[in-house]
Amino acid sequence: MDVIGMASYIFPAIAEFIDVVWAPISAYIFFKLFGGKIGKIGAFINFLEEIIPFTDIIPSFTIAWFIRRKEITQRITK
Repeated sequence: MDVIGMASYIFPAIAEFIDVVWAPISAYIFFKLFGGKIGKIGAFINFLEEIIPFTDIIPSFTIAWFIRRKEITQRITK
């Protein structure tokens, strides 16, 4: 999903318009993928990251995946 967000820079003239369309879609996907508290907070942060110009470089889905993986690993080892 991070690659899709950054792909808008392929078309520099319309990149930020594409981000306005992509931001709510990305936030919704983020919430559905991660759910719970991390999904709600992450979706909001992801929305802001996509809507604010030139912040698409932040890999929010990847960061959330690592956080979720760490949580699951800690539950398994207990």
